[in-house]
Amino acid sequence: MSDVVDPRLPASPEAPKGRGKSRPLKIAEEMKDWIVVRGLQPGDRLPGERELIERFQASKGTIREALRVLETQGLVRSRTGPGGGTFVEALSGAKAMELLGNYFFFQNPTIGDIYAVRRILEPEMAASVAGRLAEADFKRLEQTMQIYVEPPQDLEEERRQRHAELDFHSILVDYCPNPVLAFMCRFLQSLLRDLTVCKRIYEEPNPDLRESGLSYQVRLLRALRRQDAAAASEIMFEHMCTAQRYMEEREAVLQAKFLQVPD
Repeated sequence: MSDVVDPRLPASPEAPKGRGKSRPLKIAEEMKDWIVVRGLQPGDRLPGERELIERFQASKGTIREALRVLETQGLVRSRTGPGGGTFVEALSGAKAMELLGNYFFFQNPTIGDIYAVRRILEPEMAASVAGRLAEADFKRLEQTMQIYVEPPQDLEEERRQRHAELDFHSILVDYCPNPVLAFMCRFLQSLLRDLTVCKRIYEEPNPDLRESGLSYQVRLLRALRRQDAAAASEIMFEHMCTAQRYMEEREAVLQAKFLQVPD
């Protein structure tokens, strides 16, 4: 009998490790391709274990490990009991940002790092929504602005106002037609919310930051009402540059206070 291996068949489960992806990872990738080709949607059930073993020419242990890989990636979920099985799952934006945020946990991005990218992406995002907003959408944005239209009465309200200012940008992203651009803008906003130094800045009274941000947002809405994409982009770019300068100035002040050695 010939020892020639049919190249159309998957690699043997006993293939040596250390050469590229492991067998379960390869099977997981093949499963993802199969899900796409079959047009399966979130909530659809995957075939049973026996059928998967036959379809992917893999051992029971390899199939189970591949399914665990997909479950960790948030693409399938397992359910036991009557009606149980393995089902296709849609990875939520929040979960995706959480996973991506874990990558930056030890990277320590700075305010400057985040705004360097926001200066590029948010103007493009603002331009992309010009002509796409209905009156109800404008009212939604204006209602968010009402939260910080007046000076805060205490530090807790100060914190709520700062987060509401970021909410304005998050709401604007909801109308972005480009899902990649929308996700990246939202992710940068989430990084900014979680950055320790930003939390400290938001805990201090910042009337200049509130008034400046409010002014830019008023101008932005006027441009969007005119469906002027170029003006919306320019205003958002100015807004990002001003916010970055202010945040970095406050960051420097906080660092100086931290480094002060008491007498």
